[in-house]
Amino acid sequence: MTDLKTLLDPLVNIAAEAGAAILDVYDRGDVVVDTKDDNSPITEADRAAHNLIEARLGELTPDIPVYSEESGGIDYAQRKDWSRFWLVDPLDGTKEFIQRNGEFTVNIALIENGRPVLGVVYVPVTGITYLGGEGLGAFKEEAGARGPIRCRTPHAPIVMVASRRHGAEKVAALERLIEAKLGPVENTSMGSSLKLCLVAEGAADIYPRLAPTSEWDTAAAHAVVNAAGGVVVNTAFEPLAYNKENVLNPHFLVLGQSVDEWRFIEPALQGASE
Repeated sequence: MTDLKTLLDPLVNIAAEAGAAILDVYDRGDVVVDTKDDNSPITEADRAAHNLIEARLGELTPDIPVYSEESGGIDYAQRKDWSRFWLVDPLDGTKEFIQRNGEFTVNIALIENGRPVLGVVYVPVTGITYLGGEGLGAFKEEAGARGPIRCRTPHAPIVMVASRRHGAEKVAALERLIEAKLGPVENTSMGSSLKLCLVAEGAADIYPRLAPTSEWDTAAAHAVVNAAGGVVVNTAFEPLAYNKENVLNPHFLVLGQSVDEWRFIEPALQGASE
């Protein structure tokens, strides 16, 4: 079972099942937080979702390897020749989970030759799913109804998704440049991979991420953005690549239109590549 269309609905079901496992922990309200080697937090919910997704993907596509944030690290020597693999963040937004603001997601992506070609982003607290893939289009599923989504053509006021915690000074400079060119800018904020999904569904025009992330943080929503007609690029306007030796992403931009529409912001991005 390797056809993208055939994989999409089973992937949605797996993400929802993992979301239910996360909510089992979330609803108890007594979450124990441990610290990983990189000082990032991990909870019982992260581990439960990881174990479930890894098992279900193994049943669905036993020939496709799985690389999860909670896999414990897979050496580049082992994965460098993978032409196709699942890239998973079983609980993206662990800090949001701990803060109990509901803005955390389950992210599952299929990577082919360094590109995200299929992705599902599931929001356990709301039951909303964002999904899409190459040649399939992008969709938002809510209350059992699935409808197509599409990036919008930028128009004033420009809606920018901004991080609550990261790169505020650089984002402010970018905002001034956009305002001078396109008119008023409105800022909105959202946790985890949902920032990318806001651009995919046409609720925002641009999301600059000028702080560290890892490949599993972005891959699923990146696939949805691509399927919705947008792009995810580094600050040199080149597509993000996956399965690198270093799994950290460069700073990046999520754009609702082609890079040509946004090249005017380049001066504000100088020195923002790391």
